[in-house]
Amino acid sequence: MADGTYAMDSLLPPQRDLAEEFMVSRDTVQRVCRELNSEGWIMSRRGSGSRVVKLPNHAGPWGLPRPQVRAALGPFITRAFAQPVVQLDVFNLTSESLDAHIRFQAERIRLGEIQPECIELRVLLPSESLALAYPRAKKTAEERAQPGPGQSDRLQDRLHDITRRHTTSLRAALRDLQVEGLVPRVSVEIRRIPLTPAFKLYLRPGAEALFGPYEVVERRILLDDGTEIEAYDVLGLGSTLTRFADDEGDPDSTGSVFMESMQAWFDSCWQRLAQAE
Repeated sequence: MADGTYAMDSLLPPQRDLAEEFMVSRDTVQRVCRELNSEGWIMSRRGSGSRVVKLPNHAGPWGLPRPQVRAALGPFITRAFAQPVVQLDVFNLTSESLDAHIRFQAERIRLGEIQPECIELRVLLPSESLALAYPRAKKTAEERAQPGPGQSDRLQDRLHDITRRHTTSLRAALRDLQVEGLVPRVSVEIRRIPLTPAFKLYLRPGAEALFGPYEVVERRILLDDGTEIEAYDVLGLGSTLTRFADDEGDPDSTGSVFMESMQAWFDSCWQRLAQAE
């Protein structure tokens, strides 16, 4: 959708075809389509498929791409896994996108396309005990006056379930590579921090970074039991990412300063605020 492959008012391929193309389960495709539908990017109707009704703001008119000035997570992760030693530091809300890209790289390793010697992944996620700023239900004055747990608690429970599912998945994907003898050394550390992420951050230490703020929107969230809740939430899939690269020849360049400061921020949170799961 962002690069013009699927233009405004065009139909997405059947879910079975998408699952085969991206080498994921049909359930994963269904979850992504539900999110795209709830965030207003597509409109899905039973028997009619899914139609594009909104394009990211960096896509050109009629679905034609503008010059590439923004970054994407896929190529970033691919560059990381092209190295003999894969190093990634990540701070985000759920790790849902990270999980999908990690599992894709795991399949490339199994196919013999890449052969990293070591994978080191550190992930910072918000503490489950923290009352997050989002997702939160929009409440009337009458609802706000009522004590006790409410719809916001259900939304945050849903978020925690999504996070657990994807951290378990990416851990298993990387652990299995070591068990199968495909990658000699694998280290996956996940720690919790008492902060609501206002942005997502992906770091390749000493090389490059992706940074993207979470945009707060009003949308309906569909729970597994069919309940729809009007909520304040963030656009995970639609976040705009900006790339910064370390410039070894100029320590005062924008990329070098950004890399140095954000790596220092991540390390300080990791060492002083975060707790292991």
